[in-house]
Amino acid sequence: MEINQKIAMFIDADNAPAKKIEKILSEVAKYGSLSIRKAYGNWKSPSIKGWEDTLHEYSIQPVQQFDLTKGKNATDMAMTIDVMDALYTKNIDAFCIVSSDSDFTPLIMRILAEGKMVYGFGERKAPKPFVNACSRFLYLDDSETAIEEAAVNKKKTGSELKADTKLMNLIRNAINAEQDEEGWAYLGRIGSIISNQASIDPRNYGYKKLGDLIKAVDIFETKLVDSAQMYVRDKRRGNRLNKLMPSTAEAPAD
Repeated sequence: MEINQKIAMFIDADNAPAKKIEKILSEVAKYGSLSIRKAYGNWKSPSIKGWEDTLHEYSIQPVQQFDLTKGKNATDMAMTIDVMDALYTKNIDAFCIVSSDSDFTPLIMRILAEGKMVYGFGERKAPKPFVNACSRFLYLDDSETAIEEAAVNKKKTGSELKADTKLMNLIRNAINAEQDEEGWAYLGRIGSIISNQASIDPRNYGYKKLGDLIKAVDIFETKLVDSAQMYVRDKRRGNRLNKLMPSTAEAPAD
């Protein structure tokens, strides 16, 4: 994954908490720099008043969108049009979509089809199809605690992780795709393969890093190479190899 990406951020202010903007910007900064910052909503609506000071402080361009029809949210359409415009006319490597609205799922799929990354941010009410469509999705908890602290408080046990069939299959399949003759796969490649298939962020499970999550599950084993690079293997593969290896013990003397 590139860490020097040009990123465009589009915020659905109707479905995103303004108080979490610092956390969003801090996360996005890990991957690159923001060249576009836009937030969409009906700024006459009291429900998004919390965004007013935030927009100016963080240089986010407000885009006014009146509710032309009662009960219909025109913000989604305006934001979709601008995202598609940036996709085809701007030199953008990745998109940041801040919302909890499943209506953006087809848009995300279209961005991915063009080979771009999509970083999603939203509350836990965000529908699974929207979350899973993103290259990476991070939940914005409603509490005042930091994202990382909120995640740690909800850390999944090894047994709970193992019961998550989808997660285990993603890890196993990634290992199988990259493993060497002894079944070892580089952790960095495992993470890249997983992110190309689904939005799996270890912090949403209570772990800071993917390696920490994997080490919590007893069906995998890990090793460090050169004291820095972690490799992972399915224990079942390791057990099979051990059984096939001939004994190195010397035969007893006559």
